[in-house]
Amino acid sequence: MEREKQIIKTSIIGIIANIALASFKAVVGLLSRSVAITLDAVNNLSDALSSIITIIGTKIANKKPDKKHPLGHGRVEYLSTLVISIIILYAGVTALIESVKKIINPETPDYSKAAIIIVTVAIFVKIFLGLYVKKKGEEYKSDALKASGTDALFDSIISTATLVAAIIFITTGFSLESYLGVVISIIIIKSGIDMIRETISEILGERVDPDLARKVKGLITEFPDVNGAYDLVIHNYGPEKLIGSVHIEVPETMTARELDKLGRQITAKVFMETGVAMTGVSVYSINSEDKEAVQIEKDIKEICLSHEGVLEVHGFYLEREDNTIRFDVIIDYDIKDRESIYTHITSEIAEKYPDYQICPLLDVDMSE
Repeated sequence: MEREKQIIKTSIIGIIANIALASFKAVVGLLSRSVAITLDAVNNLSDALSSIITIIGTKIANKKPDKKHPLGHGRVEYLSTLVISIIILYAGVTALIESVKKIINPETPDYSKAAIIIVTVAIFVKIFLGLYVKKKGEEYKSDALKASGTDALFDSIISTATLVAAIIFITTGFSLESYLGVVISIIIIKSGIDMIRETISEILGERVDPDLARKVKGLITEFPDVNGAYDLVIHNYGPEKLIGSVHIEVPETMTARELDKLGRQITAKVFMETGVAMTGVSVYSINSEDKEAVQIEKDIKEICLSHEGVLEVHGFYLEREDNTIRFDVIIDYDIKDRESIYTHITSEIAEKYPDYQICPLLDVDMSE
């Protein structure tokens, strides 16, 4: 698989670059007694470890589906990103502890030309590596690569700060080493916490990407018999494994054979255009030949949408056999008491149409 090859190739480049930088920085940091350079070397090693974890995670994620995991192992990539984030956080906490120790028991650094050169080279290497890895992560939808690339760009800033501190010490004799170490640690810790938060959010299941949702719904509503597409749900089983379901509004006169054909056509078109596998295409029937029902639907939508926080009304159907009116109403999550609005809407509609049984459903705002 091309994606797997590119992710592994990019990770190997990261491993080689970070190990080389860590080796040079460790030697220079120990010889010059520079806590900032030494901590930077440790951070480079954690970056190399992150690349190794990315490779392992990618390999596992691309294993074929089995009986226990019929939808594959793609979500392992999110777990590998979480591990990388924890490593970054751990490195930051360790660095903070060492920096505080150096503040309490300071050592005077002894910078050499070699130290200045190594740090300067590291800045340019990290900028190039960060941009390259992040670009590949976005291109191949790899959160682990994007996290590694972002971390490398942070490193370039940290190395720049280290270089500035070295120049200040050489020119003025004033050492900012230990305090710079604290700043570096805080930056690393914040980066780790942010990545952990973002990764956990993805594992929990985030709202469907708005652009993807609009594209999928747009493709579905291009079919002449589809009046609307609602309740779109897309489950993420890995960067290249998206499983979806949707409700479509269609005329009540359509036969089972016509619905079956339409569902298959929708599934094929959406997959070809977006890569989303639609495993469920459910139906809302429309009162296409009942003029009174059409007017009632219009009135009910006006009542619902007149209430603050009501985003959408769909799935309307008037069943003549038992005088039942069914529809779904979506209320904004930002509204604290959604149930109260739902109850008020139900009562208001029931009062206007006492001869009907009103059966609204408080639906979930899943996508755009």
